[in-house]
Amino acid sequence: MKRDDLIIVRGGGDLATGTIHRLWSAGLRVLVLEAEHPAAIRRQVSLCEAVYEGETVVEGLRAVKINGLKEAEAVWSAGDVPVLVDPEGESIRTAKPAVVVDAILAKKNLGTTRDMAPLTIALGPGFVAGQDVDVVVETKRGHKLGRIIREGAAIPNTGVPGIIGGYGAQRVIHAAAEGVFEDLHAIGDFVEAGEPIAQIRAPAGELLPVTTEIPGILRGLLRSGYQVTIGFKVADVDPRRSELENCFLISDKARCIAGSVLELVAAELWK
Repeated sequence: MKRDDLIIVRGGGDLATGTIHRLWSAGLRVLVLEAEHPAAIRRQVSLCEAVYEGETVVEGLRAVKINGLKEAEAVWSAGDVPVLVDPEGESIRTAKPAVVVDAILAKKNLGTTRDMAPLTIALGPGFVAGQDVDVVVETKRGHKLGRIIREGAAIPNTGVPGIIGGYGAQRVIHAAAEGVFEDLHAIGDFVEAGEPIAQIRAPAGELLPVTTEIPGILRGLLRSGYQVTIGFKVADVDPRRSELENCFLISDKARCIAGSVLELVAAELWK
C-alpha cells in the first residue's frame, strides 16, 4: 500500500465520520459511499448530510457529493472528501481501493466481502474477522471499545445504548408509529421531560407526538421528512446540560474507533 492509494469507507454516519476525519487528517485519500437516503440522527457530525445538502463540514473537513468516480479527483485536489451515493458498493470494483472500511453500523453485513480490497475492516457486530472481512473493530462502549479483532466477531448487539450522564435506553428515542417524521426542535435545543420534540404524520393524516423521557440537550435528531417505521431511531438526548458543544464535535467513541482503523491502515502502509 502507498500513501496515495484509495481508502473507501462505506457509510457516513457519526461513527463513520470519526474514522473518515482521522484518515483525512493523516493525509490519506478517502472516498465515502452512502445510501440514497441516509438516516443519521447526529447530523451535525455526520458527513452523510452531503447527500442531502450537496456538501457539509465537520470539524474542518469538507465533504462534497459527487455523481460519479470521475468527479472525485477534483474534490481530492481541493483537499476535501468526496461522497458518492452507492449503497451496493458497485463502484468498488472499478475504483480498486487498497482498503475498504465497512462503517455502516447496521449490526449486520450488508454486502462487504474480503475480496473487495487487500485490506477489509468492519466496525461493530455482524462480521467475522478472517471470514467476512480481514479485521473487525469493537464498537461497544466499555473496556474493549476500539479493540482490534483478527479472529472472531465483535460483541453482539445488545440493543441497549451506552450510559451517558446516568441514562441508557431513556436517552434514545424511537418512533412509536410509522409515518413521516417532522421535527419541532433543532439539534442543540434544551428539552424537558415529556416535551414533544417532533411529530409523526401517520398515513391517515393524524399527528402523533414524539416526546422525550428525560430532560437535556437534543444531541441527535432525524432529518424532517424522513419516512419512519415503528421502532426507528429518531432522536438522542444528552442529559448533561453543560455539554452543548458536544452536539457539534466528533464523539470520544468515534475517535477511539478511528484510532484503531488508522493503526491498521498505518501498519499496512509500513509493510
